[in-house]
Amino acid sequence: MKKLTYIFIVSLFVSLGVQAQEFPSQVWHNGKVFLENGEVFEGKVKYDLENNVVNVQDQTIKTFNAVSIHHFEIFDEYYGGVRVFYSLPYAMNSDYKVPIFFELLVEGEEMTLLCREFITVDNRGMNHMGMRGMHMGPMWGAPMMGFNRLAFEYYFLADQEIQKYSQKKRELFDLMDDKSSEVRLYMRKNRLSHDRRGDLTRITAYYNQLKQDT
Repeated sequence: MKKLTYIFIVSLFVSLGVQAQEFPSQVWHNGKVFLENGEVFEGKVKYDLENNVVNVQDQTIKTFNAVSIHHFEIFDEYYGGVRVFYSLPYAMNSDYKVPIFFELLVEGEEMTLLCREFITVDNRGMNHMGMRGMHMGPMWGAPMMGFNRLAFEYYFLADQEIQKYSQKKRELFDLMDDKSSEVRLYMRKNRLSHDRRGDLTRITAYYNQLKQDT
């Protein structure tokens, strides 16, 4: 009986921990906002990439959109380090370009890596549960149908054009076609993936270095 009680308490805490999870866009960060007109606001910063707005909290809360902001930076205590976001023109849902926020991951003369984060529901574990996962016993209760996780869309900026990256390996090698053999070898030696944030950052920086050394 004690063992069953222990398992129930642990599973309850895990469930509550998932539900209470916070993501960078949901909390206030120390940061600065740099407007297009040269003004700078410093204080607590909270961003919303879905609506492309930023709030700055000092004595009051001021709200700015991507049209009026040049860039903003935050110190992210949750994920560590300073993160910088630029407002750049891009046609998101139409042929008409409007300013939206992109996080700068790698800046290079040949190629710049950008990204946009979003919160999604992760149901990957459910795909392997099948009916067996539906009958794990009454002490587990109903199976958890997924939990929120942070995901990223990546973009490459080259020749003053922003191109969305499909996160397919073939497309990456096409984008880096003139150095694709060197990039393939570098990825293989360092066991880097073509669709992971940290790995993609290293790959892009390596490509820029190769171009610089040419």
